[in-house]
Amino acid sequence: MVRNTTRSAIISNRRITGLTAEVIAELVAEVGPLWHERHQARLASRPRKRAVGAGAKHRLVFVDRLLATLVHLRHAATHDVLACWFEVDRSTITRAIGEVRPLLAERGCTVSPGVRLRTLAEVIDHLGASGKTGIIDGTEIRVRRPAAGRKDRDTFISGKNKQNAVKTMVLTDQNGRVLFSSPATPGSCADITHARQLGLVKLLADGPAVEILADAGYQGLGAQTGGRVVTPPHRKFKKNAPDWYEEMHERQRKAHSSRRIRVEHGIAHLKNWRALARHLGRREHMSDTVQAVAGLLSRQQTADLTPARQR
Repeated sequence: MVRNTTRSAIISNRRITGLTAEVIAELVAEVGPLWHERHQARLASRPRKRAVGAGAKHRLVFVDRLLATLVHLRHAATHDVLACWFEVDRSTITRAIGEVRPLLAERGCTVSPGVRLRTLAEVIDHLGASGKTGIIDGTEIRVRRPAAGRKDRDTFISGKNKQNAVKTMVLTDQNGRVLFSSPATPGSCADITHARQLGLVKLLADGPAVEILADAGYQGLGAQTGGRVVTPPHRKFKKNAPDWYEEMHERQRKAHSSRRIRVEHGIAHLKNWRALARHLGRREHMSDTVQAVAGLLSRQQTADLTPARQR
C-alpha cells in the first residue's frame, strides 16, 4: 500500500498523471462508486463459502488503483514498476488497471462542466447546436506483431507506415479540443473506410448542417454528405498546369491546411500520453485505452479553460 506522502506527491505533481489535483478528486468521486458497485456485483455473482466482505481486505484502495492506472496511461510504466512503487504484487496492479480503465473509457469527452459526449452522434449534434466546425483525422498507434500463424495477422500492417498498428479516428473542434476518439481498428483499414464504418456519412447526411474539415484521405465523403465534409481541393491538372492554376491551387491548399492543422495539435496532445505513443499491451485493450485517454485529456482541457469561479 502506498504511503500517504507518496500519494500526495503523485496527486500534487501534474507531470506524473497529466491531471490536476481537482480533476483527480472529481474522478475519485465519480468513478469510485462505480468501481465499488461493480466489485460488489462481481463478488455476489458466484457461489461463495464466505459472506461478501469477509476475508482479507484490499491493500490497494481505490484511490491508489486510480493513480496506478493514470501513471500507466501517462508514462506507459510497466506493471512491475508500479507494483514496486505501490508495494503490492504485480497481479494486483494488472487487475486494478483492467478494472479502472474501462470505467474511464465509458466517461466520454467533456466539452463543458457537466456536458459529455460519448458517441459520434452526440458530437455531430453538439457541433450543429454550437455552430462550430469539426475536424477529423486518423492516427495510428504502433502495436506488437501478432503471433505467427494467426489468420488476421496481415490486417494489422499499416499501408502507410509499413508497421503493425491500430487506427483510431479523432474528431476535434476548430480550436483543437478533443471531442471524440473512435474504438481502435486494425491498421490496414483506410481512413475513409473507417469513417464510413463509424456511420459518419449517415450522421452528416441526415443530421444538422455541420462543416467537417478533413485531409485528402477522406476525399469522396464530400459528395456523399452534400458537401459537409471539406477536403483539400482536387488537382485538375496532373501535368503542364498553367502558372495561374498552380498559384490558385497552392493558395487554396494552404488555406485549408491552416484550418485543419488543429486536429494535428489535438492528436499530439493524445500522443503525449505514452500508452498511445506505442502500445505494448494487448491489442484488444486498445479501444479502452484510446477512449480513456481522450476522456481524461478533454476533461483537463475543459478545466484549464474554465474560470475558477465556474468550476
